[in-house]
Amino acid sequence: MLTPEPHTQLTTAISTDRAIIMGDPARVDTIASLMDNVQEWAYNREYKSIVGEYKEKKILAMSTGIGAPSAGIGVEELHRVGVHYVVRVGSAGAMQKGIGLGKLIIAEGVVREDGLSKRYVPEIYPAVPSYRLMNLAHKYAPEAVYGIVRSHDGFYTDDNADDEAFWSGKGIVGSDMESGILMVIGRQRGMETLSILNNVVLYEGDLSAGVNSLVSGEDIVAQGEKESLLAALNILSDESLEATL
Repeated sequence: MLTPEPHTQLTTAISTDRAIIMGDPARVDTIASLMDNVQEWAYNREYKSIVGEYKEKKILAMSTGIGAPSAGIGVEELHRVGVHYVVRVGSAGAMQKGIGLGKLIIAEGVVREDGLSKRYVPEIYPAVPSYRLMNLAHKYAPEAVYGIVRSHDGFYTDDNADDEAFWSGKGIVGSDMESGILMVIGRQRGMETLSILNNVVLYEGDLSAGVNSLVSGEDIVAQGEKESLLAALNILSDESLEATL
């Protein structure tokens, strides 16, 4: 009998080398509607998972909750069960004016302002995606905003607005909480990773209103979520990706 991973409850019986991760467990239900032959796998803590098919490729979808620590645990346990390709589909706040709600932001690199990734490698180590997955992103999401994003640990710090203004001035295009740890662990474990983000907050806009629009499924934000999920599914089902299992 296979022993499941302690947090995600995954085992090698998932029999796939590719996964899509997302913060919100509800997004797992959304992606399930886009896949065929879906099998519910596990739901433990924040980690809800399914296995399904898209264009005849078997893909795992799993939620990881909010922030680097829970995402990092999820990615480590994905590695332990044989997953090689990981695409994060998450939400972001824009860091530049002119990036509309529902617009996809794809991370070419990440400013690591989370705490956990510093436990893996020094701050001067870059967090960057797989070139192969990035190349496929341009194929399937050519209209996305591409640039450097910032991963951080919280929304409600007293100097959050000052931090955002500083990084906006450095050309950062979006802000999330998990992309940095995904890419750092991916490089350390020999995995290929990518982060596709759906913009839910306009730059200098109202954070609560933006996040609530995602929760309530407002049309433009919901459409961005669907587009991000489809981009990830198309990338991971592309014939150019070599099977590693």
